[in-house]
Amino acid sequence: MFAWSLRRKPGRKVGFLLLVVLSFLVLRRLDWRTLIPLWLRHRQLGLTAGVQNFMLEDSTFWIFGGSIHYFRVPREYWRDRLLKMKACGLNTLTTYVPWNLHEPERGKFDFSGNLDLEAFVLMAAEIGLWVILRPGPYICSEIDLGGLPSWLLQDSGMQLRTTYKGFTEAVDLYFDHLMSRVVPLQYKHGGPIIAVQVENEYGSYNKDPAYMPYIKKALEDRGIVELLLTSDNKDGLSKGMIPGVLATINLQSHAELQSLTTLLQSVKRMQPTLVMEYWTGWFDSWGGPHNILDSSGTPLPPPPDLLPKMSYEPMKPSFYLSLWDALQYLEPITSEKPINMESMPVNDGNGQSFGYILYETTITSPGILRGLVRDRGQVFLDTVSIGFMDYKTTQIIVPLIQGYTMLRILVENRGRVNYGDNIDDQRKGVIGNLYLDDSPLKKFRIYSLDLKKSLFSRFAIDKWTSVPEVPVFPAFFLGALLVGSAPFDTFLRLEGWEKGVVFINGKNLGRYWNIGPQKTLYLPGAWLQKGINQVIIFEEMVSGPMIQSTDIPHLGRNQYIH
Repeated sequence: MFAWSLRRKPGRKVGFLLLVVLSFLVLRRLDWRTLIPLWLRHRQLGLTAGVQNFMLEDSTFWIFGGSIHYFRVPREYWRDRLLKMKACGLNTLTTYVPWNLHEPERGKFDFSGNLDLEAFVLMAAEIGLWVILRPGPYICSEIDLGGLPSWLLQDSGMQLRTTYKGFTEAVDLYFDHLMSRVVPLQYKHGGPIIAVQVENEYGSYNKDPAYMPYIKKALEDRGIVELLLTSDNKDGLSKGMIPGVLATINLQSHAELQSLTTLLQSVKRMQPTLVMEYWTGWFDSWGGPHNILDSSGTPLPPPPDLLPKMSYEPMKPSFYLSLWDALQYLEPITSEKPINMESMPVNDGNGQSFGYILYETTITSPGILRGLVRDRGQVFLDTVSIGFMDYKTTQIIVPLIQGYTMLRILVENRGRVNYGDNIDDQRKGVIGNLYLDDSPLKKFRIYSLDLKKSLFSRFAIDKWTSVPEVPVFPAFFLGALLVGSAPFDTFLRLEGWEKGVVFINGKNLGRYWNIGPQKTLYLPGAWLQKGINQVIIFEEMVSGPMIQSTDIPHLGRNQYIH
């Protein structure tokens, strides 16, 4: 799609030409891709929006697009998914760029492995797909905090998605790094990126009129030269537009298309209509049904062949380590008052983003425990569970005790909202003080349980014991999934287990909860290896006898949404 070459010529001319090129690169400190425009004189206009049609250079261009989020698909499956997209007759890939994954700690960037954005974009080009990039910084995308890194919330005055200085300074540093990778991949530089989105659905938020112009300028100042787009739903369309940027629409049904097109034409000059998002699914919530959008009976072509699935032998965990025994291998933070996750002095000062956090302090009397716990806190006296605190339950009775007793609260971060006006209010853990009756509790030991691979490496193998008949919870369980032949995709079913997280070969497979709707966890075959595969389960309440493997997913009771 954007290959170029130099013809070889005999004699000294070849050596002289190479010397000139190399000298130019060295003196200007340029990447070879920055030379592409010198040879690609026909790539001057790029994608433009006419009165009725899009144009790519001098030709009418129809955009048939679909989304694949590289960070959600095992890298080993990128090509399979992109080829299936191409086989559907699509010519354009859209993808978000998740800031929280690429800069998990302030100033420390990760574009490796499953986060190799450049490799993903180049693979799309190789397959014959153009790319519309949606770099945010906020992306919604049903991802934690809409893709914004949680360390931003260490600033107690933080105003996300505004021109608040603390936010724009962080965005500027992120964009400095990100755009240096993106710029060479643009169409006018010989790459596949034909358009770039400015933020995401800001019209529904609309907190700061200066914010979207700031993001537009931030992109342009860093070398973005392709067509710029906004993307809004019907509620935010009129407020999300900015001058010089093409407005696109997000919708859920074909019936909305005409009214949104009319709205666009009433506030903007005539322009082609582009649907950036056509929602084919909807959210599931714990304890609810599996929601499916009604397709209104529209006939669909047969889907392409799926990758083969496999049912493996059931796995019975062999080893066990209670959370209370595991604490001896962790370093607690001591603090006079509770500290929320984002403000924890861990991860080189960047706080804790995900997982659990455990608070410990001693008490000497019964009473009513009060406080704000985000999102769900299991309360213990020593190792005995006495109940839960969450958004609805802000107090719990602490029964009669004698002497000094350890009060513990294990708080789970169940995910920061990705959309809505309360995005600034997404700090996790214990928020503010904890009170026993009217007295604030003090002198806490706080454990960061972010459930990363590095956490499990602290649990020496000789410290695990055989699974007892009556385990003490919460606890970690260790077992092995045996794969005898070439690994294939499968689905894990945790029948009899109540609530926790599963890890395969150090990778976080996801949460499970027996209230559903989903009953299985998808396990990519690319994450398995022939032979023994390590399985670690963190279970909060009740363990089952084994973990089953099935070749069919169970997503819960279907509910069609009209």
